[in-house]
Amino acid sequence: MATLIRSKLSNKLSNAATTVTNKSQAKVSGMFARMGFQAATDEEGLGFAACDDLDYDHRQGMQMDILQRAADDKAEGGGGGDGGRGDDGGLDGDSHYQRDGTGPSRSSSKDGASNSDQSEARPKITAWEAGWNVTNAIQGMFVLGLPYAILHGGYLGLFLIIFAAVVCCYTGKILIACLYEEDEDGRPVRVRDSYVDIANACCAPRFPALGGHVVNVAQIIELVMTCILYVVVSGNLMYNSFPSMPVSQKSWAIIATAALLPCAFLKNLKAVSKFSLLCTLAHFVINVLVIAYCLSRARVWAWDKVKFYIDVKKFPISIGIIVFSYTSQIFLPSLEGNMQKPDEFHCMMNWTHIAACILKGLFALVAYLTWADATKEVITDNLPPGIRAVVNLFLVAKALLSYPLPFFAAVEVLEKSLFREGGRAFFPDCYGDDGRLKSWGLSLRCGLVVFTLLMAIYVPHFALLMGLTGSLTGAGLCFLLPSLFHLKLLWRKLQWHQVFFDVAIFVIGGICSISGFIHSMEGLVEAFKYNIEE
Repeated sequence: MATLIRSKLSNKLSNAATTVTNKSQAKVSGMFARMGFQAATDEEGLGFAACDDLDYDHRQGMQMDILQRAADDKAEGGGGGDGGRGDDGGLDGDSHYQRDGTGPSRSSSKDGASNSDQSEARPKITAWEAGWNVTNAIQGMFVLGLPYAILHGGYLGLFLIIFAAVVCCYTGKILIACLYEEDEDGRPVRVRDSYVDIANACCAPRFPALGGHVVNVAQIIELVMTCILYVVVSGNLMYNSFPSMPVSQKSWAIIATAALLPCAFLKNLKAVSKFSLLCTLAHFVINVLVIAYCLSRARVWAWDKVKFYIDVKKFPISIGIIVFSYTSQIFLPSLEGNMQKPDEFHCMMNWTHIAACILKGLFALVAYLTWADATKEVITDNLPPGIRAVVNLFLVAKALLSYPLPFFAAVEVLEKSLFREGGRAFFPDCYGDDGRLKSWGLSLRCGLVVFTLLMAIYVPHFALLMGLTGSLTGAGLCFLLPSLFHLKLLWRKLQWHQVFFDVAIFVIGGICSISGFIHSMEGLVEAFKYNIEE
């Protein structure tokens, strides 16, 4: 009997010592993770990130196995005490950082359905449909400004078209890599859903929401500016197609915006993909028409005008134009999450960017060789009146069909950041209990369309706006943030050449962003000061 008692006491003391040791180790791990010196990749760090709503001692870094065992004991015992669980029976806080990916969803809908259930109900897209969306984003209307970039950059501009394609393809892949972490078996598990989640993970635990706010602001600026540019180019193209008609460029922009109001009723990415397919077909027709005309004048091509020198004042604007023509990173997490086979994402990125690089380089070079120093900001303005009208009509159709993708993405960002964060939301939900859009939510969407019209009317400078946006948010979202997030989240797994690429992209992107922003602002100020029209 005495031996049994001693054995029980010994076991209890041993268990208590083990528990104290585990908690101490977890606290140290959590402390270092909070200071940013240790990535939360081990058991203690993962537990620390997943138990944000526990008491202070546990929040410093409780191991995941301890948390799981406590949850199992609670379930077997019928549930006594709150044990770190909310009223809904799920763990609060950043449970999406759990490595095994089996934690409860971060939020639930009004009817109690989890995000995973909602995502399963959403229609998935194939790799081809995702490719059409990416192609629409990187081979959109902004290819019209690339000959203007060659005008001020020569052969260096052509090199940048290729370089930007390689870099943007790479940063798109590493951005998606930041959405995943490996489970115990070494298999990648998607633990984050968006660009904002990645940013929050990098800034946690000191400033868990700062990164998300920065990315949200940059995304909204990028997307809204993209919508504005589509309206600007639509008005510009229609005005130059029918110069004899008594309709101003601003009036054409208003007409184009009226045709865009149905975008307020878009519900999912599946419908947007259909528009993207039509955009790609229209883009193909436009390229064929423009290149065919340029080839017909091949005998007078000005090869001597393409040089290695650059216009120091204008070339930074060209860098912004080239970068902005490849921006698709803000769409990629949503696209990859909606793909039927996410493992086909890398292949899709490769062929879309290779195709974009070839087509953009040929288009920019051939168009510049045809008009040389007379190249205008929108290259179709150089075409003869008859061909210009036909090409511009296709371009206007493409612009109107391209508008829904950035508009839909901007609406999603606004709704998630302002209307769908439960108790942290600034405004009531835009959707009713039945999932239908409320009338005032529809009014907000229509208001966003009208806002893009007003900006297009008051700032109708296509190339300068494109350069400014590319330098301000394009470089940040495509170059700076993906490389920085990749280094922060996956530092322990990166090889030396990946670290070198990330650091080099960050440095080069920062220099290009600052210089392009300054010169684009100078160009806009000069345009307004001297009332320069396009």
